[in-house]
Amino acid sequence: MKLSITMRALPALATLAACAVVGSAVAQSAPAAPVTGNAEAGRNKNSMCIGCHGIPGYKASFPEVYHVPMIAGQNAKYIEAALKEYASGARTHPSMVGIAKSLSQQDIADLAAYYSGLK
Repeated sequence: MKLSITMRALPALATLAACAVVGSAVAQSAPAAPVTGNAEAGRNKNSMCIGCHGIPGYKASFPEVYHVPMIAGQNAKYIEAALKEYASGARTHPSMVGIAKSLSQQDIADLAAYYSGLK
């Protein structure tokens, strides 16, 4: 009996499909490499931050009068968490949401390292 091309190719296709599923599962389960902040790089990325967070007693007027917190010396993990919450929408200040959404994970880590090192 002569096998058709489809019947001969079926085991190879099944193997490829299994490899794709396993490969996808491995890729999804692999933890992301931790991002390490670089304070010097953060110093070069702080132009969006300094205008509000660098002025003692500054109050923003959009969307309402809002006391802007000083972040110099703040814990790096707190700064990272806050920026990620703004980016995800868990925190809702419009200016901060826009800024946080424009930052990469590396930018967030760098800015956190920079501001946590200030006094």
